[in-house]
Amino acid sequence: MNRTRKIAVLAALTAAMATLAIAQAVPAKADATFEPFQQWRRAVLAGNADALKALYSSDPAAKILVKGVTHDADADISFWLALKPKTMKVQIVRNEPRHDHISVIFRADVVSGTASGQSMSLTEDQSWKQQGDQWRLISVERTDSPRLTQPADMKKNIYPASADAHLELKEAEEKAAAGHKRILLVFGANWCFDCHVLDLAFRRPELAPILVANYELLHIDLGPEEEKNADLVRQYEIPLDKGIPALAVADSDGKLVVSQKSGEFEDARGLTPEVLREFLEKWKPAAR
Repeated sequence: MNRTRKIAVLAALTAAMATLAIAQAVPAKADATFEPFQQWRRAVLAGNADALKALYSSDPAAKILVKGVTHDADADISFWLALKPKTMKVQIVRNEPRHDHISVIFRADVVSGTASGQSMSLTEDQSWKQQGDQWRLISVERTDSPRLTQPADMKKNIYPASADAHLELKEAEEKAAAGHKRILLVFGANWCFDCHVLDLAFRRPELAPILVANYELLHIDLGPEEEKNADLVRQYEIPLDKGIPALAVADSDGKLVVSQKSGEFEDARGLTPEVLREFLEKWKPAAR
């Protein structure tokens, strides 16, 4: 076996071993309750700082994202301890493997045990990874008091796998030309929580009429690994490294008018109806 062949074989074996390691570390299907999350919830309700701290990764350090700002685990622990939840009604939206971790997304209605007795709603996206024999949080994205409706589940098939995006684009162009509209392309995937948030938002009574009157809405499926319809991603200058959902607006001939460059809608769960309305109004076709 020559040197080039040996290198190729070793590379293939390394890739196979890495894939096997991930498969062994992450179950094919997350447990219905996922005990590490339940431990975290119990620690929050008990106000147990030590138990909470033990559930956050320290190497690498867990990253906590709130309103686009990254914090450390201590900040997240302090938030929950200060809130002193008296009750915490949780609805699990997603509990499943994502690459090398378990993704748990939940909605919570919390009543504080502080003197004010305040109540608040929030959405939290937790990523859990097994480190040795212990599951720990490696990242958290928390949205406090969201203005947009947060989905109760992610069962809706917004992006059918069988859809022919190129054929649907052609049909959208024909409809847009006939109705003097533009095309609103939403690049995303069914596994994307924020894609479901955006889908619900576009149905709001203050937004739906603007959308229907001025745009043909087209969902472009990116698939489980964000590799599907890559030619359309390039054509409409979508920077996938900024996250999804990502939007582009095109004229009825398919020519690009504008595409997002900074992941403006990636954190849809934290947006406001006013931001969406401003976008739709700004890029709608000029009045005849």
